[in-house]
Amino acid sequence: MPGMPVSIGCSVMVTPGAAGPPDTGTILVVLPPWVTAGGMPLATSGSICLMVNSVSGVPYPLVIGPLGSTGIRVGGRALVRMGDSIPSPPGVLTVIGPPAAMWVTDGWAP
Repeated sequence: MPGMPVSIGCSVMVTPGAAGPPDTGTILVVLPPWVTAGGMPLATSGSICLMVNSVSGVPYPLVIGPLGSTGIRVGGRALVRMGDSIPSPPGVLTVIGPPAAMWVTDGWAP
């Protein structure tokens, strides 16, 4: 799904979560090399999210899977955008937002 790129602090949800129901979290770490928009490093596959288990409340890390934009790559990793659904064990990670920069849009297919 084409959309705007995201950065640190973006809300995400994984379905199913670690205990079954969906878990929510935020993108916490974007690994180098970076490309920036509005001074923020844009998230790529391999970025790390801090998720919270919806049943127990225990936080856990989740690495964003290898899928994302098919047209924009940073250091060989796909750009992550609002609306993307990316397989990331234990389920499928949905990127909610907000975007890093409203004026940047990636129109490539997932």
